[in-house]
Amino acid sequence: MAQAPSTAPSSPLQSVLHLLHRAGQRADGLFAHHIGGELTPRQFAVLQAVAEADGVSQTGIMAATGIDRSSTAALVRRLISDGLLRRRRTKRDARLYAVRLTEEGRHILSRGGSATRATDEELLSSVPPAQRAAFLNALAIMVQSDERKKL
Repeated sequence: MAQAPSTAPSSPLQSVLHLLHRAGQRADGLFAHHIGGELTPRQFAVLQAVAEADGVSQTGIMAATGIDRSSTAALVRRLISDGLLRRRRTKRDARLYAVRLTEEGRHILSRGGSATRATDEELLSSVPPAQRAAFLNALAIMVQSDERKKL
């Protein structure tokens, strides 16, 4: 069996990959608790993207959320079947759908915003106050770096 390179972390608690995964699991669990299990964080992200650009295409949702094409399509289908989104072919290009929130979608988006704020507060409460700005900045740098690579 091949040995790990000498630069490999000696425990999962020293691995950025593992720590981000565990932090994501905790965030997802907290969000589910605060929203009552009605919506996942990715579904909420799709609703937010649609709210910010009414009539957005699924490609636009992908760009706004960073969610891949097949997952975006599945999420949009699910949110349509749940009555939170509706879509119609665009007049300009019949191959594209314009996606919009329903009234129920607006209502749950509002609840998701409250759940997000509560989740953020709970997650950040475990980070010392003096380190919170640096922590958020580091996460933003990671995300922005990934977005620049996609361009």
